[in-house]
Amino acid sequence: MTQTIGFIGGGQMAEALIKGILSAQLFSKENIHVAEPHEPRRKQLTDSYGINVHEHGTAVWQKCTTIVLAVKPQIMGSVLDDSRDMVSSAHLLISIAAGLPIKFFKTALHRPDLRIIRVMPNTPALVLSAASALAASGDATEEDMALTLSIFSKIGKAVVLGESDLDAVTGLSGSGPAYVFTFIEAMIDAGIKEGLPRPIAQTLALQTISGSVKLVEETGKHPAELRSMVTSPGGTTIAAQHVLEKAGLRGSVMDAVSASAARSRELGSE
Repeated sequence: MTQTIGFIGGGQMAEALIKGILSAQLFSKENIHVAEPHEPRRKQLTDSYGINVHEHGTAVWQKCTTIVLAVKPQIMGSVLDDSRDMVSSAHLLISIAAGLPIKFFKTALHRPDLRIIRVMPNTPALVLSAASALAASGDATEEDMALTLSIFSKIGKAVVLGESDLDAVTGLSGSGPAYVFTFIEAMIDAGIKEGLPRPIAQTLALQTISGSVKLVEETGKHPAELRSMVTSPGGTTIAAQHVLEKAGLRGSVMDAVSASAARSRELGSE
């Protein structure tokens, strides 16, 4: 493709997207531009991917019509203030900032006709295994959505939803890796507590979790059905399951997702 794509912010999520874009040959490295204020990070991106990096965003806005806004929500307002005069009707904006609604960008940039697509990816994008949800403004075109879907489909799985669903997505998949990492850590520590060497406990815990996910995906069976297959009457698994039910594991996970979604809504209204 001869199109160009720019990134405002060169953090880990931007790097994951760049990695996916290059591996899928959606854009050549010569047509990728990144604005990143930190010199060591600029050097790392250049050395790793051979892309164009800039200290300031001006060159990115000038050279690219597709712009990925990859900075934290807390500084997005100041970034948009600095960029307002450079945004034109030719630009498609893709925001990956949690919690910030489409109207925030239209108001900050004084552009009610802004073509913008809001995306909630997650950190497994770093290994091209993200779960991403996309929601478009009314001014974004079908071509805009097709391009954005093609990008995020290359770093994992992507779905299209209404914007009102993105806070729930933030709670479930956006913050979800942290819940899974906590569970993995607990499984490993449990094995160590029972006397297993740490490397063995880690190997068994990781394979158990990845194998269980694969089993759900490949059989298409509901997790409850698969759980019942492991749970023999009077056996070891039902004894362990009883402990998890008494501790309220499922309720705690549901509460965690709801708390994250609520915080996402707060970020959008601050």
